[in-house]
Amino acid sequence: MNDKVLMKGNEAIGEAAIRAGCGAYFGYPITPQNEITGYMAKHLLDKGRIFIQAESETAAINMVYGASCAGVRAMTSSSSPGISLKQEGMSYAAGADVPLVLVNVVRGGPGLGNIAPSQADYFQSTRGGGHGDYYCIVLAPKSVQEAADFTYEAFDLADKYRIPVIVQADGMIGQMMEALVLPAQKSPQDLPVRSWIVGNMGKAPHESRAARHITSIHLVPEELEAVTKTRFNLYDKIKAAETRYEYAGPGKEGTIVSGNDAACGTAVFDAADIILAAYGTSARVCLGAKQLAEKAGVRVGLFRPITLWPFPYKALGQIAAAGKPILTVEMSLGQMVEDVKLAVLEIPAETKRPDVHLLGHTGGVIPTEEEVFAEIKRICR
Repeated sequence: MNDKVLMKGNEAIGEAAIRAGCGAYFGYPITPQNEITGYMAKHLLDKGRIFIQAESETAAINMVYGASCAGVRAMTSSSSPGISLKQEGMSYAAGADVPLVLVNVVRGGPGLGNIAPSQADYFQSTRGGGHGDYYCIVLAPKSVQEAADFTYEAFDLADKYRIPVIVQADGMIGQMMEALVLPAQKSPQDLPVRSWIVGNMGKAPHESRAARHITSIHLVPEELEAVTKTRFNLYDKIKAAETRYEYAGPGKEGTIVSGNDAACGTAVFDAADIILAAYGTSARVCLGAKQLAEKAGVRVGLFRPITLWPFPYKALGQIAAAGKPILTVEMSLGQMVEDVKLAVLEIPAETKRPDVHLLGHTGGVIPTEEEVFAEIKRICR
């Protein structure tokens, strides 16, 4: 049995990345994710791997792009303003089908904002972020354990689908300390073979292996459309296989339903008087509010998307089909709530669709359990 260790969320992300086989990290300092950069600087270099503090966020993401094209598992991390500067490089990577991992420890915005926890980067991460038609897989941890687990898995997902993967943790998750079990160390033999990486361009014409050239440019509109449509076919496969959620039914030991979107069942959904929808730190707050409400006799279900993209529309739609009101709690003034409303549209038109409510804070303000409980009482009265 693996022993638990006590680590800060940002450091757990760094250690998980190293254990996942990350061979190169490129970053630039920004709060509240600086511990990731510091951890990688020390421990990647100790292992003879590559660490570079780039001259800017723009440089860092393009270094990740290049390292990945050369066959290395590569990552970067930043916080909200820095992530914005990386979006052009993310779009290039998506357009060239280059896998990489990006960690966003979200802070208050817009602009420089502040260094307090936030979830206001939801639109940016789930809608591609940069220019053009593309998506990134987005994993949203609610604990230090999940921050490590999701970072570890992000490298496998990136390689499996040749896609950028974002681990999106608000500043609270990055800065808190919790006990966790670290994942196993991958050996070089555990890593997938990247047969597509750039190379062979110096080979003589008579040799059988063709040069591999990685690019996102397609000057003929019909060619670009065809390539993009092929990528969207891949996105459909990702939606079918990787959409994840967790639902905690009413009661102290509420039934937990989790897994793939298509595996959603309906057995526990009718028991709740109200459904809370939240992720990350907001989901932790909602769990406390759920306990307060149930002591007062209100039955509460808690729905937590684990993948922000692809969003678990089908699962939440089945839950919403019970007709109970939904309260979305998020550390923004209303971003995930739009996906919650789209999930409600999964319900057949002849079925009564529930009301969707929002309790949102921004600027780094974190909702409290008591505040969520008060909103629950207001809606259910």
